[in-house]
Amino acid sequence: MDDRPNYITPAGYAVLSAEYRQLLGEERPKLVDVISWAAGNGDRSENGDYIYGRKRLREIDRRLGFLARRMKAAKVIDPAAQPDRSRVWFGATVTIADVDDMGDNAERILTLAGDDETDATAGRIGWNAPIARALRGAAIGDVRRVTLPAGERSYEVLAISYP
Repeated sequence: MDDRPNYITPAGYAVLSAEYRQLLGEERPKLVDVISWAAGNGDRSENGDYIYGRKRLREIDRRLGFLARRMKAAKVIDPAAQPDRSRVWFGATVTIADVDDMGDNAERILTLAGDDETDATAGRIGWNAPIARALRGAAIGDVRRVTLPAGERSYEVLAISYP
């Protein structure tokens, strides 16, 4: 992987852990039973249950390996325990305004979350996203310049809150 720490909230870690337990404890054993049953039916070359089951088992094993690596590298940080709430750090919910475009969509609310718990529709961006990197350490009133795929933009920090 890379050298950056995999910061994650306690809730995000719980989601990864729950998916791992569900795949390992429920889905994989059921699939192994289906594959065993299908293998006992004879010709495996035209046995759809066997072929699909083996393919799905490889997918599950790959996902289990990925989840295990991410959980091992995870550094769980509770945003509510942030000592410096006057600046933007991990877990902060930030209201920013696009200085370059003061139209109707100029204000955005973003939460800096772990890279494994991003959700653009909910406003959760990864800690290592370009805009999150630019906002790190910013205080209310600071203007930060961000290089995005669409070009450079300037954002002013209007509000900072923590859970």
